[in-house]
Amino acid sequence: RAYRRLALKFHPDKNRAPGATEAFKAIGNAFAVLSNPEKRLRYDELGRDHEHVSTGQARHYNYYTEFEADITPEEIFNVFFGGHFPTGNIHMFSNVARDAHYYPRRHRAERAWTQEPEEEEHRPQNSYSAFIQLMPVFIIIIVSVITQLMATNPPYSLFYKSSIGHVVSRETENLQVPYYVDKNFEKNYQGAELQELEKTVEKDYIDYIQTSCWKEKQQKSDLSNLAKLYRDERLKQKAESLKLEHCEKLSSLIGMHKGG
Repeated sequence: RAYRRLALKFHPDKNRAPGATEAFKAIGNAFAVLSNPEKRLRYDELGRDHEHVSTGQARHYNYYTEFEADITPEEIFNVFFGGHFPTGNIHMFSNVARDAHYYPRRHRAERAWTQEPEEEEHRPQNSYSAFIQLMPVFIIIIVSVITQLMATNPPYSLFYKSSIGHVVSRETENLQVPYYVDKNFEKNYQGAELQELEKTVEKDYIDYIQTSCWKEKQQKSDLSNLAKLYRDERLKQKAESLKLEHCEKLSSLIGMHKGG
């Protein structure tokens, strides 16, 4: 476990700091020595007395032959990680099998050990990233629920709607526009509040009539054009006989408004 952590930290493909390569070699050599029972025993007896320190500024980890590994640091790394960290530039060596007896259990568990550090390293980050990505969805859901809880039925409808209790028919005082309310309407709307509400009712009704009038004119125009295109007398008669009921209502409302 310590080797995996240190090897990933100081691998030359990841760590460009001065001395990282020497540290990576020292880590691999230390693992190779300590995993060999004979060399570990000699190291325990002699300790670090056999370690050489160079006269330069950088410290180099060189060992006598008895403390030198029989496998290179790159080969050890390949045994653990399959030669694919971090960019796959490390190549597998054919002589790894020669010293495979040093690492029988680790070699069999190579796949599991390779996945374990990656999962431990990325699991919290992935969970946090997923939470951040889903945050807008959570906000929309929460706002929608709050809106539905706070929303109330409109006080009126232009049409009969038993599903929300608008079953009582009324007319506005000014333009006699029909609309529907619930049974408790008169208790909640009186005087100035009723007048303001009926102005809103009349405006909504006029908008509805205008839209319906435009649709009727469009339908009549389409029938007339088809009759001319196909020279169909039947379509021509149908277009001429088509009544513009909503347009007539709109004209009537405009006349009432001017008269008022």
